[in-house]
Amino acid sequence: MDVFKRSVPFGLNPAAVAYAMTTLGSAMINNVFSFYYVKLFLNKYKISEGAFHQSQVVYMVWNAINDPLFGYLQDNSRVPCCSQRRLSILYGAPLYSLAFLLAWFPWRTYTPGDWLSGLHLTVALCAFDAMLTFVLLAQCALFAEMSSHHQSRLRLINYNQVASLLGSSSVLFCGMLSSNMEDFASFQAFTVLIAVLSCVCMVYTGLNSESRFDNKVSESDALRSPDETSHKSDCSFSMLKTLTWQILSNRDFLLFVCMNFFQVFMLAFFNNFTMIFAEHLIPPDVLPSLAKSIMYGAGFICPQLLVLSCRNLIQDLGYYRLILFTFYTEVGMAALMLALGPQHYYFMAFFLTANMVIIQAAFSLFGLPLADIIDTDLQKYKRSSPLSSMVFGTNALFTKPSQSLAPMIVLNILNQFGYEQLKDAARGSNDRATESLQSVMFYLVCLVPMCVAALQALAWRPFSIRNSHTVDIKYVDG
Repeated sequence: MDVFKRSVPFGLNPAAVAYAMTTLGSAMINNVFSFYYVKLFLNKYKISEGAFHQSQVVYMVWNAINDPLFGYLQDNSRVPCCSQRRLSILYGAPLYSLAFLLAWFPWRTYTPGDWLSGLHLTVALCAFDAMLTFVLLAQCALFAEMSSHHQSRLRLINYNQVASLLGSSSVLFCGMLSSNMEDFASFQAFTVLIAVLSCVCMVYTGLNSESRFDNKVSESDALRSPDETSHKSDCSFSMLKTLTWQILSNRDFLLFVCMNFFQVFMLAFFNNFTMIFAEHLIPPDVLPSLAKSIMYGAGFICPQLLVLSCRNLIQDLGYYRLILFTFYTEVGMAALMLALGPQHYYFMAFFLTANMVIIQAAFSLFGLPLADIIDTDLQKYKRSSPLSSMVFGTNALFTKPSQSLAPMIVLNILNQFGYEQLKDAARGSNDRATESLQSVMFYLVCLVPMCVAALQALAWRPFSIRNSHTVDIKYVDG
C-alpha cells in the first residue's frame, strides 16, 4: 500500500508531517554543530593544528565506514530496532541529542595545545556522526520507501523544507542570544534547550511514521526457517560484497557520488568557515555583530524558502536541470566577486550568504536522484524490498570524507599565512600579515566555489535519469 493514502486533517498529510519531524529535530542541532564546532575548538579551546588534523583524520575514516555499515545493518538485520525505520529513529533520537551536547562542555579548563582538547574533538565528532548516521539513514530510507510516486516524494520534500526552515532558525537565535558565541554560558544553555526539543521531534517520527515494506519484512521473517536464518548469517559478508558491487555498477550512481562528493565539500567549506571569513573580510563598522548574526541565520533559513518557492519549477523542469543550473550560477557569482575585488563589503556579505543558500538548496534535492536510483536498482534486480539504507550508506562512504577534508585543507592554507597567530590579534595590530591573510581568504572564497562547481557540472551532465518528474508511477506499490 501507499502510506500517503490516509485522511488529511486540517489540510496536512500525517505521514509527511511524521517524516518531517525528524528533519525539524535534526536541523536544529546539525546546523548549530557544523557552524560552531570549528570556531569553538580553534578559538576557545585553543586546539593545536596537529591535534585538529588528527581528529579530522579519525573522523574522516569513521565517517566513511559507519554509513555503509549502518546501511547494511538496517537493510539486513532481523532486530526490529535496526530493520524497522521508525524504531531506528525512535531509539536513536535520545542518543543523537546527547551526542550533540558533547562538544559544548569542556572536560577541563584547556590550555593552548592541550592534548585533551584533541581527544574531546575526536570523541565529539565520532559520537555525533555515529548517531546522526544511524537516525538519518533510517529517515533517508523512509523517503524512498513511503511512496514510489514522484508527486508524493515532492510532497515530502515540501514538508521537509518547511521543517528544515524552522529548524535552521536555531543558528539565527543562537547567534543573537549568545552574541555569536561570545556569551558562552548562554550558548551552552541554548544547546541544551535545542537538544531536548530535537529529541522530542524525532521521537514523534519514531512513534508515527511507517514504511511500505515494514509488513513485508515481518512476513518474510515469519516464513523463514531457522536453517535459512543461519545460512543467511554465514553468507552475510559475501552478500554484502555482492550487494555493494551491484550498487557500484550503476553508472548513474557513480556520477551522482562524484558530484555529491564536491557538494558535501562545499557545504563543509561554507558551514565551517563563513563566520571566520566574514570576521576577517568584512569590517565590524560595515556589518556589526547583530547584522552578521542575521546574515548567518539567513544562510541556513533561506535555502528552504528557495526550494519551497521553486516547487513548481521542480515539478515542471525536474531536479536534473535545476541542479545543473545551480552549478552554473555558482561559477558566475564567483567570477563576478573575483572581478569586483575584496573592497565591496556588502556584495561580499551577499556572496557568502548566497553561496550557502544555493549550495544547501541544491543539496536538499539530492534525495530525489537517490530515490530514483533505488527504484532502478529494485526493478533491475527484482528485489522483494529496496536497498534504501545501503544505497544512501554507500553514497556516504565516498562523500562523507569531504566533510573532514574541507576544514583540514582550508585550515592548513590559512595557518601558512599566519591565521593561528592572528586569529586573536586586534584588528590592525600587524597590518602586513593581516592583509596577506585577508587576501588568501578572499581568493579561497572566490576560487574554491568556481573550480568545484565547474567540476560538478562536468560530472552531473552525463546523468541519465532526467525525466522521472514526468512519470506518474514507475512500479506498482505492493
